[in-house]
Amino acid sequence: MSGTGVEVAGLAKRFAGVDAVRDATFNAHPGRVTGFLGPNGAGKSTTLRMLLGLTRPDAGTALIGGVPYRDLDDPSGTVGAVLDIAGAHPAMTARGHLRAYCALGGHAAANAERVAEPTGISAYLDRRVGSFSTGMRQRLSLATALLGDPAVLVLDEPSNGLDPAGIVWLRTFLREYAASGRTVLLSSHVLTELQYGVDDLVLIDRGRVTWEGSLAEFTAHGTSLEEAFLRFTSDAAPRTAPGASGAPIEGVRA
Repeated sequence: MSGTGVEVAGLAKRFAGVDAVRDATFNAHPGRVTGFLGPNGAGKSTTLRMLLGLTRPDAGTALIGGVPYRDLDDPSGTVGAVLDIAGAHPAMTARGHLRAYCALGGHAAANAERVAEPTGISAYLDRRVGSFSTGMRQRLSLATALLGDPAVLVLDEPSNGLDPAGIVWLRTFLREYAASGRTVLLSSHVLTELQYGVDDLVLIDRGRVTWEGSLAEFTAHGTSLEEAFLRFTSDAAPRTAPGASGAPIEGVRA
């Protein structure tokens, strides 16, 4: 499928002598929602930060449309990212925050109003961010990521703070975004969010990508995503991929 995808190959990062990420390799494809799943401390956030040029890898490459993030001609017009919802100053209005980011990214100021409607914050544009709930901050962060109409969305725990209706809205929004030919890569610890919201799955455990493929393939050997996840991340679990071959999970690609 044509479009702008994500390619990660051999990424590695050590902190104070500890391997945070080891030889991570996977792809996220246009037209698909790819879930990035792993236990706490597995290396998800570090991998995403390397992809976005916020952390320098010790080895390997992370490319967006075949180009490292730092070399993109139009970074915020190519990639929209939500890694931290604490970035908006509490004294600013949502409109002021969005217009400031429009100016920083070289986007039209009118984009602030354009992204407010699909993210459900139009009625809150003139409220100060400090009065927002966690869920509203999350929506504002997503709106900020959308200002450049990016081809790729990279989201770390995007459903944090959202109520059940908000989670359903987010799931629908991301599926529609991917269906337009964009690439969506999201990390989450909410297994139900991934169970019903993604097409493909990348599993990272102890800093290493241990499985990559479609969600249907991953859950084929379990009654649910939760069961399959626990099976393949448990210390007692056999390190084999949930495919027919039974090959070692380390390095297996579906």
